[in-house]
Amino acid sequence: MQEFNEKDFEQAYNQETSKINNQLDKEILFAMIGDVNTGKSSTINQLIGDEVAKVGAKPGETTGIDKYIYRDKIIFADTPGLDDINHKNSEETISFYQQADVVLFFLNAAGTVFSDGERKSFELIEKHNKNIVFVLNKIDAADDIPTLVQYIKKHTKNRYTVVPISSRTGENIHQLRDEILSILKKKHKEIQFARLIKEKSATANKWILAASGSATAVGAVPLPGSDFVPLTGIQVGLIVRLAALYEKPLSKKKARELTIATITGNIGRTIFRQVTKFVPGAGSVIGGSVAGGMTLALGYAVKYAFENNIELNADTLKSLYTYFQEKDKKASRQ
Repeated sequence: MQEFNEKDFEQAYNQETSKINNQLDKEILFAMIGDVNTGKSSTINQLIGDEVAKVGAKPGETTGIDKYIYRDKIIFADTPGLDDINHKNSEETISFYQQADVVLFFLNAAGTVFSDGERKSFELIEKHNKNIVFVLNKIDAADDIPTLVQYIKKHTKNRYTVVPISSRTGENIHQLRDEILSILKKKHKEIQFARLIKEKSATANKWILAASGSATAVGAVPLPGSDFVPLTGIQVGLIVRLAALYEKPLSKKKARELTIATITGNIGRTIFRQVTKFVPGAGSVIGGSVAGGMTLALGYAVKYAFENNIELNADTLKSLYTYFQEKDKKASRQ
């Protein structure tokens, strides 16, 4: 098995911590447009999992923009239709759209979908910001949703995602979260948003699976020791990101302890033995399987500890690691 290298760990930890701290210093601005009956307030409450719209409203003095500020950094701004305000305020509103990280364009599935006024507003906004997500709300009160989705896509030249949701029942809210996180990831702001969402499990799972896939690719390189530096970065990065997501303080000393337990401890040797039982021979296939399996089990163990308020150290990590490894083996037999 590989040996722990202090310099490589330090570099990986410092880089990932710096990236996360930079993200947490940034504000995220959501511009919301839609008629009063499109369920904007109830949707943002569903997105976050908290009564955001009731606690943070700050009416705009000139533009008619109402801002809902959640924990200082997340700002949802309810904007008027661009055809409902005078020219001066319209220019101010357009400037606001230019600054927005994500534009949530609300449509009422139970009403007139994509009316002339809505289309006019969309065409104006599109000139200044293309990070637009169409939120087709109230699907629980409408029929033939696929046809409505295709209608919107057709009239926007298939350039934008349309997410059909019900802010009343919560249907498809996870899809809307995923789309928002995808846009914010490109802006290096996804952690700031993800950590404030009450429902964190789905996001954590995506990060764990992505890290496992990257580790598998790294581990598949059939050169002794060549995967250590990138593999360390992947695993340290995953630990630090999960700690930020669940808002659990994680010192460098603790991250180092967990990394050592994963890379050089009995955990790695146990997984290697398990893999070799099912995959004869050696080389790139086993290397990739071991690296991916180690990272996957590491991620789920850390996630489980954070979600259940278990003190995370090398001993508990080993116990959880073994538990998830056995769970995965049982699932593969079924």
